[in-house]
Amino acid sequence: MDWQRYTLMGGIAAVLLALAFQWNAFKEQHTPEVDRETIVHSPGPADSQVAGDNNDSEDSDVPQLQSQAPATTGVDGTERELIQVTTDVFDLLINPRGGDIVKVALRKFEQKQGTPDQPLILLNQTRYHTYIAQSGLIGQNGTDSAAGRPLFKMAKNNYALAEGQEALIVDLTLQQEGANITKRFTFKRGDYLIQVAYLVDNTSDKPWSAAMFGQIKRDSSEPPTDMGFGMSPFLGAALRTPEENYFKQDFEEIAEKPTRETIEGGWVAMVQHYFLSAWIPPQDARNTFELKELSDGLFRMGFTAPQVQIPAATQGELSASFYAGPKDVYRLEKISPYLDLTVDYGWLWWIAKPLFRVLHFIQAHIVSNWGWAIILLTVFIKTLLLPLSAAGTKSMARMRKFAPQMKKLQEQYKDNRQKLAEETMKLYRREKINPMGGCLPILLQMPVFIALYWMLTETVELRHAPWIFWIHDLSAKDPYFILPVLMGASMWFMQKLNPAPADPTQARIMQLMPVMMTIFFLWFPAGLVLYWIANNLITIAQTWYINKQVDAGKI
Repeated sequence: MDWQRYTLMGGIAAVLLALAFQWNAFKEQHTPEVDRETIVHSPGPADSQVAGDNNDSEDSDVPQLQSQAPATTGVDGTERELIQVTTDVFDLLINPRGGDIVKVALRKFEQKQGTPDQPLILLNQTRYHTYIAQSGLIGQNGTDSAAGRPLFKMAKNNYALAEGQEALIVDLTLQQEGANITKRFTFKRGDYLIQVAYLVDNTSDKPWSAAMFGQIKRDSSEPPTDMGFGMSPFLGAALRTPEENYFKQDFEEIAEKPTRETIEGGWVAMVQHYFLSAWIPPQDARNTFELKELSDGLFRMGFTAPQVQIPAATQGELSASFYAGPKDVYRLEKISPYLDLTVDYGWLWWIAKPLFRVLHFIQAHIVSNWGWAIILLTVFIKTLLLPLSAAGTKSMARMRKFAPQMKKLQEQYKDNRQKLAEETMKLYRREKINPMGGCLPILLQMPVFIALYWMLTETVELRHAPWIFWIHDLSAKDPYFILPVLMGASMWFMQKLNPAPADPTQARIMQLMPVMMTIFFLWFPAGLVLYWIANNLITIAQTWYINKQVDAGKI
């Protein structure tokens, strides 16, 4: 009656696959569109409040020092048109009120594949979403205080990086009593790092003193994602602390336990799948970092630098850097120590990071396709682990060869379990079979497999990267579920090359495993499924060869 069981299993698999197609279509039809319209609210009580370094309040919006004095210059009730900045990598909006970055669209990344006219929006302030980058000056001569944010002047409302131009400078100006202040944004071609500097011309006969702050203000909403079922990339804040090079908190953890740290250099970042934004203050100063929930439900992730004093009748500068872009390991390494750890490979990062470098080398120097690079990386890993995997495969092959003798012993001593165990051990010793020989190599390989899983999940280069035929995005699920079905088929065939478990219940569970794994992999990114297929096919070839050698008595 085996044919009935297999027919039933096939019918169940067909129904589940049909349900998967229906769910896929339903999910795509009901995925909300990204709100692209930027709305900047006029400053109200919550917007004009200023946070304290020691006298902070729940309604505060930006940090302040004990010596903070009310800002009286440049603060009024009028609003001006947003400043538009266009470079080869950014479409960006700056609010003259405070000089805050209220929108960042990444021109080299599409919001959805096949929509080149809709770049991915990383930062934005809309009706339903707040994610902005703020910066200002606080302290004795600070421009930002409980009285409000300053309103800067600008020469024009539109700036664009011209062809052949390597850098674009956008200056906002503010006249303060006794000082002329220029807030300067510097954009460089091909770079997602923005330099933000305050150029202060102290025209008074007294020293000018203030500290610079920078912060990311965001709600807790999750960004749109193409990740499949079961995938949950980290979403939240991260920074470097004196105790940890990479300390992270999701929004629930920040709400429960705010964080405040002081460290030389450092950085603070807002991390999401594939992308991040980060403030990097001066690396030669002791900066204070804070992660906190505000009373309006928004979260503040920022830094406050030490105060800078500019003598009378002299000029000075306060500066920091702001990054808004992809999790590019190589670029983040150069910006600040340990900022590259925001590419979160989990606790097996020490394995995943070298694997990424090998994958990147293969794609850059051997093949120009990330799909083929994944396959070649799989071959590379299987070659490194060949001694381990071969030992396990040989052990399984010897057990398969002597399976008939094992079955005969089970039938002969089915009523005497003690005698069966004794005779089984004699057979193992006589034929040099190690029943655990296939387990240890697999256990030793598991850390590599887990590290590779997270490495492929975190690699932004795979986003919207095509392979061949119908696979146009290795970071998204196979739209026709062909790769998961092939993965399940390869797993089923791989099982047939190995001896079946002696326990009938365990054997039936193993028969169902390919079906269950196929269902599980339906929503996995195509790049991960491709890796498993390549791994299974290599294992099948290796197992078939070793089985032949064992059957021929050569091993």
